[in-house]
Amino acid sequence: MASIALDRTDVIVGVDTHKDSHVAVAIDGLGGRLGVHHLPATNAGYADLLAWATALGTTYAFGVEGTGSYGIGLARFLRRQGVKVIEVSRPPRAGERRLDGKSDPIDAENAARQVLAGRAATTPKLADGIVEAIRLTRIARNTAVKAHTQAIVALKATLVTAPEHLRVALEPLSDHKLMVACAALGTDGDPADPAVAMGHVLASLAQRWLDLHDEIKTHTTRLKALTTTAAPDLVAAFGIGPDIAGELLVAAGDNTDRISSEAAFAKLCGACPVPTGSGKTSGRHRLNRGGNRQANAALYRAVIVRMRWHAPTIAYVERRTAEGLTKREIIRCLKRYLAREVYALLPPTAAPTAPTAEAA
Repeated sequence: MASIALDRTDVIVGVDTHKDSHVAVAIDGLGGRLGVHHLPATNAGYADLLAWATALGTTYAFGVEGTGSYGIGLARFLRRQGVKVIEVSRPPRAGERRLDGKSDPIDAENAARQVLAGRAATTPKLADGIVEAIRLTRIARNTAVKAHTQAIVALKATLVTAPEHLRVALEPLSDHKLMVACAALGTDGDPADPAVAMGHVLASLAQRWLDLHDEIKTHTTRLKALTTTAAPDLVAAFGIGPDIAGELLVAAGDNTDRISSEAAFAKLCGACPVPTGSGKTSGRHRLNRGGNRQANAALYRAVIVRMRWHAPTIAYVERRTAEGLTKREIIRCLKRYLAREVYALLPPTAAPTAPTAEAA
């Protein structure tokens, strides 16, 4: 990609972000290094950084690493001030780090030079609307589901070593009935007695599973309401539903206008084919191993559902199989088609709200 045409008076600031402090390096429009600035990760530090950059010349843009984590506060502050923010997500190659070394100022300067060269041009997610609420809800739900699974796996593994009378009575039960029965086990007695210890462990794991079961229901209800409000047509699409819709919405962000086309969305989801041909073997493609892998997995789950139950998809699979494509190649094609469909169903970017006095 060609570099941006700027003047000597233009300033690009690259920022290497950390939890408590950031390091910024400014370069001019011709690539000359102007200076280094260290700042705390606070609103006062962000204001001081902006004043420092403004004093150097006409600020073109800030290239910020980690705009979805440690750099989110700085990105939000700069957007409120009307400053252009570009997400810099890819560190330099290992060979470059071997030659240039590794430090916070070096990483910050690399961020600035990526913006100048045009290699970094991604608009960060706003993370201040309903999609951010969906992301947070999914974090709570996913961690609960993981702990829920761990609890039942641990209980069943422990039950294998239980006394025979207890094992014979509990093993035939369904999961929920097993948990209810285990939660009702008595835990009184000598803690040193293995039978008492077994009852205590089974009751504890079962009660944890039951509590998480109720928690997951709460998160699921909340997620369904949020996704239906944000993108009802997307949730209603065949094979998608609240969970897959939530993952795809999080990948796109609150400001969906940052994704310029359906092809860009497919690339974001790792669903675009990657050309591998050259010379006489031109026209060949392979699976894309990049992009947002969680969004790619969400597309995969939706495609698998459609391959089983969606009549047009079933007909497509039969036709492409007759043409000689493998199942893997067909799934790749279907994910690409689904990415195009999802892009058309993404909600438009909401109008920005005025910041509060505390936020400003």
